[in-house]
Amino acid sequence: MPKEQTEVRDLQEGNYVLIDDVPCKITAYSTSKPGKHGSAKARVEGTGVFDGQKRNFTQPVDQKVWVPIVERKQGQVVSISGDDMQVMDLDTYDTITMRIPEDLDPQPDDDIEYLEWEGQRKVV
Repeated sequence: MPKEQTEVRDLQEGNYVLIDDVPCKITAYSTSKPGKHGSAKARVEGTGVFDGQKRNFTQPVDQKVWVPIVERKQGQVVSISGDDMQVMDLDTYDTITMRIPEDLDPQPDDDIEYLEWEGQRKVV
């Protein structure tokens, strides 16, 4: 599983973090001051990279969390059939089938960029 550990205090908006074992892009990050008997806490809000759902968590800033290593890859559209497209990875020349996003109108030979993590893929 491509992921690494980091402390909550090292997270930033725009980075990725695993929330409920789902890779999320951080949309908001805020910290509270340390209390009388505890350490400072951070509230992290994120949106699922592959499902678009909002998630959040609150933890001490020195707590360790998992950060997914989401790969950004280049591909070329080979063919289109219905709602799916065949995409050839430009590094490995593997052909994969991907669902066409609603806001995209790909044509054969178009170059696209996509994110991949643990077999999940999404066109950006």
